[in-house]
Amino acid sequence: MNIAVFVSGGGTNLQAIIDNIKKGNIDGNIEVIISSKKDAYALERGKKHGIEGIYIGKNNYPNLAERTYKILEILEEKQIDLIILAGFMSILDKEIVQRYKNRIINIHPSLIPSFCGRGFYGKKVHEAVLNYGVKVTGATVHFVDEGTDTGPVILQKTVIVKDDDTVESLSKRVLEVEHEILPMAIKLFAEGKLKVEGRKVRIK
Repeated sequence: MNIAVFVSGGGTNLQAIIDNIKKGNIDGNIEVIISSKKDAYALERGKKHGIEGIYIGKNNYPNLAERTYKILEILEEKQIDLIILAGFMSILDKEIVQRYKNRIINIHPSLIPSFCGRGFYGKKVHEAVLNYGVKVTGATVHFVDEGTDTGPVILQKTVIVKDDDTVESLSKRVLEVEHEILPMAIKLFAEGKLKVEGRKVRIK
């Protein structure tokens, strides 16, 4: 299975995928890393493992149609089977989503449908969780559709919110869960164990 990983930041989820592939847990290879930011450390992580990294952002491709065309060109050239959004801070064009229907997976740092959608990303999610006063949060892996964080849920895992939690302490524990369930979802996809039925994902 040929995988493309889309990133924007440090790439710890990317590292978790690389590690699981090296351990033999995931039957696939990362063929390309596409970053929306030129200086994303995730590109350095890829370089250390001999994975090609390509910067495609608003600065070098300001036109959305051109940016989308370039991304699709790379995905077809690399014969990509699965796209992983691992901390990718840009919204994918509908053309990409439709062409790779049920073949794009995203990780989100909350229990969808809580604290998700437009404006909920990065530390803003954890700030909202703490401000609301919920007792549990967590992480969600889901398929990507035309909406924002609205696709069918694949896996979720909870994290207890402690009374003395800060954004930093909570985000650290949620990230640990992300590193666990994202590779697991990719493994299940690679093994053909995920079946989408409407809004529900059945695990065989």
